[in-house]
Amino acid sequence: MESDPRHQPQDSNLDNIALNLGELDLTSDDFLLEEVDVHIQENLEDEFVKEALKTGVDLRQYSKQIESELLQVENASIQDYIKESENIASLHKQIAACDTILERMEEMLNGFQSDLSSISTEIQSLQEQSIAMNVKLKNRQSIRGELSQFVDEMVIPESMINHILDSSVTDRGFLEQLHELNHKINFVKEQSFRDARSCLDVRDILEKLKIKAIAKIREFLLQKINSFKKPMTNYQIPQDTMLKFRFFNEFLMTNERHVAKEVRDEYMDTMSKVYFSYYKGYLSRLMKLQFEEVAGKDDLMAVDETAKKDILFITKPESFFTSKSTLKNRSTVFTVGNRGDVLTTELEAPIIVPHAAQKSENRFTFESLFRSLHFALMDNACREYLFLTDFFMASGTSALDLFNTVLGKTLSIYLKSMEEHINECFDSIAIFLCIHIVHRYRSMMEKRGVPALERYWESILQKMWPRFEYILLLNIQSVRECVPEKLGHIDVRPNFITRRYAEYSAAILGINQSYPDERADTILSQLQTEVENFILKLAAEFPHRKEQLIFLINNYDMMLGVITERTSEDSKESESFKELLTARTHEFIEEVLTPHFGGMIMFVKDSEAVIERGNLDALKNQDRRVTQIVKGFNSDWKRALEYINQEVMRSFTNFKNGTQILQGSLTQLIQYYHRFQKVLNQGALRNLQIRNELINIHHVMVEVKKYKPTF
Repeated sequence: MESDPRHQPQDSNLDNIALNLGELDLTSDDFLLEEVDVHIQENLEDEFVKEALKTGVDLRQYSKQIESELLQVENASIQDYIKESENIASLHKQIAACDTILERMEEMLNGFQSDLSSISTEIQSLQEQSIAMNVKLKNRQSIRGELSQFVDEMVIPESMINHILDSSVTDRGFLEQLHELNHKINFVKEQSFRDARSCLDVRDILEKLKIKAIAKIREFLLQKINSFKKPMTNYQIPQDTMLKFRFFNEFLMTNERHVAKEVRDEYMDTMSKVYFSYYKGYLSRLMKLQFEEVAGKDDLMAVDETAKKDILFITKPESFFTSKSTLKNRSTVFTVGNRGDVLTTELEAPIIVPHAAQKSENRFTFESLFRSLHFALMDNACREYLFLTDFFMASGTSALDLFNTVLGKTLSIYLKSMEEHINECFDSIAIFLCIHIVHRYRSMMEKRGVPALERYWESILQKMWPRFEYILLLNIQSVRECVPEKLGHIDVRPNFITRRYAEYSAAILGINQSYPDERADTILSQLQTEVENFILKLAAEFPHRKEQLIFLINNYDMMLGVITERTSEDSKESESFKELLTARTHEFIEEVLTPHFGGMIMFVKDSEAVIERGNLDALKNQDRRVTQIVKGFNSDWKRALEYINQEVMRSFTNFKNGTQILQGSLTQLIQYYHRFQKVLNQGALRNLQIRNELINIHHVMVEVKKYKPTF
């Protein structure tokens, strides 16, 4: 029996209520009344119950209906189970079979799990064994490498014995085996300190090989050193050979110091004698090539050269008919000429060969001989110092000590000889050139990193500087004490003393530019002061100021020209003479214009002074003076220009300087004439009739331009 769909939810709720009531009936003995009331209250609050109560459904009837339906459903289900009994039995069998299979699989998996557990244990054990074996292998390989190296370094091969005993020391095989022998000796020494018993097996053999090698090396080195003693031997060749075998000395120093000292002492003694003999002979033969006639104590700046017949070339009596002449060195005492080449092109030129120079009858200045001597000394000193530091493994103070042992005697004889020649020399330019030769060679050795000759250079400079200053002081004294009366006739041309000073000062300044030294500048300043005073004394001998100015201008111009040609134009000496020349030139221009235009010049200066004070009334009553000036200028100005031109060009030895002075004079004249016309435009002078006779200034300028030089 089908129920109304609208009542289905209510039926289910009622069923729940009935069940709950049934439960209450079953458990009424266990629940309290309060709990029953709670359940009843909860069921009554249910929506379906509320709906059933509202519609007035009988709960008992409805409960029976539900029970009937449940019974029907149960019977239907039983019929369904009966129909499907075979399938259920078959399914039961299949489930039982599956249980059996799953049980066997479980047993197999448990067996696999047990096997895997044992395999993991075995793998871990194998891994531990592998690690242990790897450590053992590494330890054995390490021990094997060290032991193999130890055996190789300890064992003495037959090839080493054969080379050390039988091969020549110059063979490459001997040198290689010597390196190996030295290594084995050091290795055995090191192992003997560690109490290695194997050292006892090879110690005797190594000792015998060491003794044999030392004997052969000693013989070879002493033989090479003795070859230095042979006449005409180029000792640089055996030195180069020794440098190729520098390890021989290192081997001796490491294994037999007394033999190394013996070789070193033999070398020092031999080379000391070789250098001393060579340089002593070279020094004596070379200094004989100096000019026969050199500067003496009387070859001073203020000594008259004509009185001493100081000529450039003189003829020796024995060579009168052969026309052979020798250069007299005194003529170049105050000029440098080509002598400065010893500091430039000839500084590193080949040394002078005495016998070749004697054969060709060549003679040389002192500085050329000094350069040749010291170039040879510097070159060999550098080579020797580098050899000592390389072959004997010396450095610092020990290297300098070895060098002084080898070349000490040579340097002493050099220093003594140079002191003698310097003290006999009165050629200050030669001394100054030698000073700068020392500076340059000293710088070259510094660049090569060779400090071996520092003490010698300092000693030679300490001897040359005082001599240079002494000779220069003699020249200063000669200029200071020179009396104009002793010079005979004096004309306006440059004096020979000022010319000597100019050449000498230019030479010293030019040489001193590369290595400036304040000592030279200080003493040159004293000489310049004396020369300026001397020029003023000579100028005072002329009776007229114009002649004095011409003399001063000629001398200042000559000195300035020589100094600026050889040195920089902004030197202290150049600036000084420029100021003096400018001042005397302006004064001369005034002197040369005054005889011809003195009236106009004086009037211009007086009038400008009056105008500057504002006293224009003072210009009155100047009619006559102005008239004379204008008429005098108009009649004589062209002739005056020609006379000034002739006088100026005749007075000055330097044509260029004379032309400049002439142009300065004419320019100054134009300025005075222009100022004169401006004065005539002032005050009462403006109305003078003579102003109409003034020559146009442009006409004067056109005439002046005719004297402008064409070069």
